[in-house]
Amino acid sequence: MIVCATYNLKGGVGKTTAAVNLAHLSSRGGRRTLVWDLDPQGAATYYLRGETLTPRTLDSLLDKKRGLVDAVRATDYVKLDLLPASLAYRNLDVALTEFKRPTKRLAKLLEPFRDRYDLAILDCAPNLSVTSENVFELADWLLIPLIPTPLSLRAYEQLQQFCGAGPAAPKLVPFFSMVDRRRQLHCDLVADFASAHPEILRTFVPYTSQVERMGEHRSPVQVYAPSSPGARAFAALWIAVCERLGIAPELPSAE
Repeated sequence: MIVCATYNLKGGVGKTTAAVNLAHLSSRGGRRTLVWDLDPQGAATYYLRGETLTPRTLDSLLDKKRGLVDAVRATDYVKLDLLPASLAYRNLDVALTEFKRPTKRLAKLLEPFRDRYDLAILDCAPNLSVTSENVFELADWLLIPLIPTPLSLRAYEQLQQFCGAGPAAPKLVPFFSMVDRRRQLHCDLVADFASAHPEILRTFVPYTSQVERMGEHRSPVQVYAPSSPGARAFAALWIAVCERLGIAPELPSAE
């Protein structure tokens, strides 16, 4: 199982949108796919028409013997499952510090899923914390959506500095989201950043109303607007991600 995480220090950059759409494309291509919604706000859970987990204690959620297998829910899409969010995750950082190896706990919890899924995508809250360090240890790749604003690009530089030469350093896979090509500032920032950062994916998600309507439809954009620029952009992004991960970008089958 390959583990990816949509992550950024900054909120509002399209992490959840990317997680849900890429996971959907993965499952449509025939891969057994799991989305783990680690954000207590539960946006990925909402988009996939799931229900947040009842407020179980964190001791129960983090119990390696009980595990999270019984918390997995099927979605409306074949081969796409969901580990829903829980309000209890708001205290996850504090709870993790109680363990002997606090940055490796989530990896232990995900271990039982490795034979059940081909790909897991973790949708992460926008912060830098013990939970984030768990994600850095666990994920094979960090998918990092950036919006073309100075603060968003600064957040990426901060993440690079934090990762340094650590285990997350070679895992960073940035890409641009919410790009408005009508705005010269967006075009300039995208071009300048790409010239300085060869690791960025050479495809982006545009700012479109179809993508914004995911909250209204509670579905991936491919479901309700399959021919839209947003759907085509996510399909291109999925191909670019697969190429970076070294896996074949299987063509989605019909719903």
